[in-house]
Amino acid sequence: MRVGILTGGGDAPGLNAAIRAVARSAFADGAEVLGVRNGWAGLLGAGDVWPIEPPDVSGILVRGGTILGTSRVNPMSEAGAMDTVAANLSQLGIDALVAMGGDDTLSVAASLAERGVPVVGVPKTVDNDLQVTEYCIGFDSAVAIVTEAVDRLHSTAASHHRVMVVEAMGREAGWVTLMGGLAGGADMIVIPEFHVDMEAVVEHLHKRGERGRTYSIIAVSEGAEVGGLAAPSGGDEPRDAFGHVQLSRRGIGERLGRQLESDTGFETRVTVLGHTQRGGTPTAYDRIWATRVGAAAYNLIRDGNFGKIPVKLGDSVQTAALSEVVAEPRLVPEDLYRLAQVFY
Repeated sequence: MRVGILTGGGDAPGLNAAIRAVARSAFADGAEVLGVRNGWAGLLGAGDVWPIEPPDVSGILVRGGTILGTSRVNPMSEAGAMDTVAANLSQLGIDALVAMGGDDTLSVAASLAERGVPVVGVPKTVDNDLQVTEYCIGFDSAVAIVTEAVDRLHSTAASHHRVMVVEAMGREAGWVTLMGGLAGGADMIVIPEFHVDMEAVVEHLHKRGERGRTYSIIAVSEGAEVGGLAAPSGGDEPRDAFGHVQLSRRGIGERLGRQLESDTGFETRVTVLGHTQRGGTPTAYDRIWATRVGAAAYNLIRDGNFGKIPVKLGDSVQTAALSEVVAEPRLVPEDLYRLAQVFY
């Protein structure tokens, strides 16, 4: 049997651990492994793959990024491209494909599964917004980065009596911002799921000042909207191949910081964490769970259980349909958001 592996969308700490788990499980079963370069782009045109051998996955457990490369190429957006993907898989002799990614990458995988292509998924997105599963590769590492950033900003904010705005990842779901902000002790958390007006943010800062709090830290998701905040300049916002606005161009952290300083008179500084949340060595938690879901993905292939994806439920790995995990974003529940507000 010949197994293909691809990684699509944004890179995430723990992807290499999952690649290693799939490959080593396959090797132990006597199967061949092909690495597909740069996400779905590697299955377009003539295809771009390379044979993965045991030395290729040695020592990669601790490495960030992905040895396969990645892209945001979307074969569903181009006429005939999905046919090319399916044809290349057949011509390359790939008996089953493991697609590692978030809702975009896995939406393509789900569409292939509907066509009868033998494909399984692995949940990867630092946003942690896939349905069913409680864990996606990269989330824990991203939260650790946000937590450390908020921790470090406390001392400089206190020393200068400033408001510090920390912009973290989160398009439609604020998991990274909320968990990192909660763990780091942010004084206010603004995420996409719950509307906040500029007036409420300003009032909160003034109330803290009245209580003798000489500094504040606000954690905001890059995809959040704040009522009354000036819109981004520059007209139409650029979009990626899946139609998503490139959130790094929205600059909500900078816009929020400027307007807060203007409306309150408090000196304000902004820290945009950006791609630091994706980079570097994965946490132990990400290494362990990426290994577990990676090995489980190969087991699905071995058992001929295609169109499925391993998911974390409690302390065990279960199975869900690809179509189920990409049906809609998994959002932060209100009770968790209200818990964070207790500490404002």
